Amino acid sequence: MNLKLKRVYEPSHKNDGTRILVDRLWPRGMTKAKAGVDIWLKELAPSAGLRKWFGHDPDKWTEFKKRYRAELEENDEQLARLREEIKKGAVTLLYGAKDEEHNDAVVLAEFLHDQKK
Repeated sequence: MNLKLKRVYEPSHKNDGTRILVDRLWPRGMTKAKAGVDIWLKELAPSAGLRKWFGHDPDKWTEFKKRYRAELEENDEQLARLREEIKKGAVTLLYGAKDEEHNDAVVLAEFLHDQKK
């Protein structure tokens, strides 16, 4: 699986493949042209309630992962769309969070990897 993660604020690169934004909210200060987003799967992002509860607090990371994975289990349609894009070639999951280790794209990538086993 050719899947990468990248902050949406980083410049796009030809090796990114299909650039998919996986945040519920559009990133602050980014125009559509500057973001270089090919697909926005906002329905695949954590629910508004979960996102607000987490608040990017690393102390809540383990519980956030558990809750978000439970939400992903119920999101067959959006996951199927993402899997179709991955089958076509390289995909980069884009996220806006400053924390590169504790964000929804990390959980989503782990979830996809675990599903392949």
